[in-house]
Amino acid sequence: MKSLIDKFLNNTITVSELDELQKWLQKPKHQVEFETYLRDLSDTNTALQDIDFELAYAAVWKSIQKTQNPVKRLYNGWIKYAAIVFLFLGLGYFYQQGFFNEKLEPIIDETHITLQLDNGTIKVINEDGSTKVIDARGEVIGKQEGSQLSYDDNSNTETLAYNTLTVPYGKRFDVKLSDGTLVHLNAGTSLKYPVKFIKGLDRQVFLNGEAYFDVVKDTNHPFIVNADEINVRVLGTQFNMTSYPEDAHTNTVLVEGSVSIYKKDETYNKETTTVLQPGYIASLNKDNDLISINPADIAMHTAWMKGRLILNEVAFKNILKKLERQYNVTFINNYKALENRYFTAKFDIEDIHQVMTSFSNSASFSFTFNNNEIIINP
Repeated sequence: MKSLIDKFLNNTITVSELDELQKWLQKPKHQVEFETYLRDLSDTNTALQDIDFELAYAAVWKSIQKTQNPVKRLYNGWIKYAAIVFLFLGLGYFYQQGFFNEKLEPIIDETHITLQLDNGTIKVINEDGSTKVIDARGEVIGKQEGSQLSYDDNSNTETLAYNTLTVPYGKRFDVKLSDGTLVHLNAGTSLKYPVKFIKGLDRQVFLNGEAYFDVVKDTNHPFIVNADEINVRVLGTQFNMTSYPEDAHTNTVLVEGSVSIYKKDETYNKETTTVLQPGYIASLNKDNDLISINPADIAMHTAWMKGRLILNEVAFKNILKKLERQYNVTFINNYKALENRYFTAKFDIEDIHQVMTSFSNSASFSFTFNNNEIIINP
């Protein structure tokens, strides 16, 4: 198979040999061997060392979109880059009916942070690494360093193009938008946003989950967050917003400045919109579609950014949802009487075992672990 891989890289492989290679690659252990072999080659092969994996991927993707003949496209000068794409993606793409099908189906572990580009391509983000964000034209529009993804405002595009960043349970991540606005994303959250804000248009993003926004002020271009059934409109301020699909409320907590809140199907009207003041929370009840405003405990609503959990008279059923997101676990609660019991607690560096022990001592229940599943019994 090493001989076939060499032919693959040198563009001397035959169609029958290519078919043999793709069948061999269907086994996960062979994919690992393939990746290891390519990495070994890159240590001694100058040509492989000089290739920019990101640009290679962009070029291959663009080529795939332009041709209807998948075998021909590999023979039109892209065959070496196609091998590098395997390496770059960590062998994360498979073909539904074989290596040369036209439709690519990404198979990505749901525990990974992912970035969906405007063309539908999905990139896996390693929060310990670094990478570039490249658009369909091969232009670098942003970069990732560790736990933050930053976008440039130097892009030449004048049309809206969206990326979607998704953070799984158990992780947090930051994104700095092209206008300098910093968004902290909590576990189980996705944010859809333009890679560049266009002059003359509102700065609108779409949230599913929880995020803390530190918005750069621009009086000519309001910043609007759409979450479920409401819009939050600001010019420049800091606020926390929670809109998980399974929650009964969509909450906006204002830290500083002011925000305007109005229904998604309404046009913004300064005279009729709900204005929130610092230190208050606006809650949209998803059942009756009503918005209520009350004083807020800022520390409780923003503790998640430092990995902390502060609970102040919170129902146990809602606590379990928070724990699932923060620790990437699943609960089976066989003690239903606990669901509507309220708890007050603070956790900082405790792991999930310590957290559950604390609650079990307080509420007198037992629990067992089954991998990432936690079973609660009376």
